[in-house]
Amino acid sequence: MSTAMSRSAEKTPTEAPETTSGGRVYRPLTDIVETDAGVSLMLEMPGVAADDVDITLEDRVLTIHGRTSTTRPEKFELAYAEYGEGDYERAFTMSEEFDPDRIRAEMHNGVLTVTLPRAEAAKPRKIAVKQA
Repeated sequence: MSTAMSRSAEKTPTEAPETTSGGRVYRPLTDIVETDAGVSLMLEMPGVAADDVDITLEDRVLTIHGRTSTTRPEKFELAYAEYGEGDYERAFTMSEEFDPDRIRAEMHNGVLTVTLPRAEAAKPRKIAVKQA
């Protein structure tokens, strides 16, 4: 079997950052939905439990890191792999219009949803027009 065939495929094409654990770090696929109330980020992170996600906000940079553990059964040798195992990391630069105290995150079936509510001052307002 060739080494190319036995290697795990990359989930997303990205340059691999150096890690202290020696494992791969993937950039999770992300959908971004914007509404008047704010923005929701939906990140695909299979194999990551809610307890293994770290989200930090520092200097307007929201960093999301998810850790996975090896799922290979004991006493078996891997013959072929298409699913690459590794950690996930993604960073987003945020504008000042979001309220950092109201950011929420929820993990469900391998998808992390991060909700970023707009600050009250940044929410769109409807201006009433009076008859003169």
